[in-house]
Amino acid sequence: MKTEGAIVEAEPAAEARDDGPRSAAEVLLIFLKLGLTCFGGPIAHIGYFRDEFVVRRRWIDEHAFADLVGLCQFLPGPASSQVGFSIGLMRAGYLGALAAWTGFTLPSAAALILFAYGAGALTGPVGTGLLHGLKLTAVAIVAQAVWGMARTLCPDRERASIAVLAALIILFSASSPAQIGAILLGGIAGLWLCRSGAAAPSGPIEMPVSRTAGVAALAAFFLLLIGLPLLHLLTGSSGVALFEAFYRSGALVFGGGHVVLPLLREAFVTPGWLNDDAFLAGYGAAQAVPGPLFTFAAYLGTVVAPEPHGLAGAVLGLVGIFLPGILILLGVLPFWDSFRRRSGAQAMMRGVNAAVVGVLGAALYSPVWISTVQGPRDVGVALVGFVLLTIWRAPPLIVVTISALAGVLLAAAGS
Repeated sequence: MKTEGAIVEAEPAAEARDDGPRSAAEVLLIFLKLGLTCFGGPIAHIGYFRDEFVVRRRWIDEHAFADLVGLCQFLPGPASSQVGFSIGLMRAGYLGALAAWTGFTLPSAAALILFAYGAGALTGPVGTGLLHGLKLTAVAIVAQAVWGMARTLCPDRERASIAVLAALIILFSASSPAQIGAILLGGIAGLWLCRSGAAAPSGPIEMPVSRTAGVAALAAFFLLLIGLPLLHLLTGSSGVALFEAFYRSGALVFGGGHVVLPLLREAFVTPGWLNDDAFLAGYGAAQAVPGPLFTFAAYLGTVVAPEPHGLAGAVLGLVGIFLPGILILLGVLPFWDSFRRRSGAQAMMRGVNAAVVGVLGAALYSPVWISTVQGPRDVGVALVGFVLLTIWRAPPLIVVTISALAGVLLAAAGS
């Protein structure tokens, strides 16, 4: 289960479901409003969705919404975007699903593209300090994610041990095969060690996706995952290489949006397509905008060195990183109800989720900490951000603002 999932609190059911006119345009406008206002990360996003679609508009009942959140927590990909896509699908079919994704994604993607174009103009002590402050935000955000995930997903010694083993694998071999291997080993260990404590699944999920469409979506998911690297080897195309890097990162993200950090860093920084400073500055900026964290791909696609970059690269990045989560969601929907009742599947995912805690913990050390924290003052700024997030429950936007201002002040004091 994804760590960014929300706990859906019970509330009296609405009087009746809304059976009014259903159009993709209606879905687009509602999700565009949410995309402009949904600050606070995936947990908050799902809370916004529940208030909008369960309580206020009555598009979906409480039990169906809880089932849907559980499904999207289980799968790789961005949980809140998958929940939104599914609600659009239920409301207005495939066009409604596309409208929901577009409306929820567009505002933050546009903001990060603008930041990417303006980041190069940030020079001198003020610009350098601002970028360094954004990087310190990333330290606090990732530390908070590790802390929260560890408490939720590693509550016993078996899962804590799986997390430590995964972290050791990544620390000793920071490569994409090592990350994939750590997640696979976590699933295998979960089958062996994590069979107790399974939660009973709730009622069925009804979606307008046939089994034929589901099989086709699953086939497309795996075909692209296996075929894109082969296509790049055959063609040598930089566009294919970029799309494959985004697609692979989106396909392997178990445990929530922050786990995409080490995958994207390995895919883009290691080959020299951009440096750690630019990568972490963009990741910090992504915390200041509403909407899904995966729109960080729009920033990366804009600033990456190989062609295509700029606006075309941003579009390539957004499609590449979101597509696998959507395909596997469509593929699993027709079969989910029977699959989730198997104890082996639940045990495997508990092991996978524990492994991703270790993967993200290793990423907190490298590259986040070692490439950002340069002395005691940086530790202090990062610690303040961490306490604001975890103890005071401050919105990430406030932490971004404070860290950015602190970075500017420290740079001015040092100049």
